[in-house]
Amino acid sequence: MARTHKKVRFLPKGKRKHTEASAAKGVEEVLRILEGRWKLVILFHLFGGHVRRFSELRRSIPAVSEKMLIQQLRQMERDGVVRRVVHHQVPPKVEYSLTDWGQALCPALNALLTWVELRPSTEVVSVLPIRGLPMPATDRVSSAHPMD
Repeated sequence: MARTHKKVRFLPKGKRKHTEASAAKGVEEVLRILEGRWKLVILFHLFGGHVRRFSELRRSIPAVSEKMLIQQLRQMERDGVVRRVVHHQVPPKVEYSLTDWGQALCPALNALLTWVELRPSTEVVSVLPIRGLPMPATDRVSSAHPMD
């Protein structure tokens, strides 16, 4: 078995360079873990070391159904982002918190919030239905089809 020189080692974790393929695969994995309408909202409620009971999360996100909240929490638990602790008592008590790995998402999500605040205002441009040509906002035609 061939050995490399002792000075040649793996790159430190912070110095790894991604190829296009490995970066694309990493992005797909991130999106798989964070996909779901309510996962990011749940994360924001758990950041900062907060431990929340299921009922607290349910009240703090009123638009989510109980079934959907349970599904999203279970998926995040399976992926290692959320820790679920069941206290065996009557009535049952279930608490959720972020794992250390889940808490490490905080700076990345803060960067996303900063990024979205930098978004320039965009002018609404409509598209002609037949030709697909952009139409200036001031010259919009009131009918659905342009006159030929």
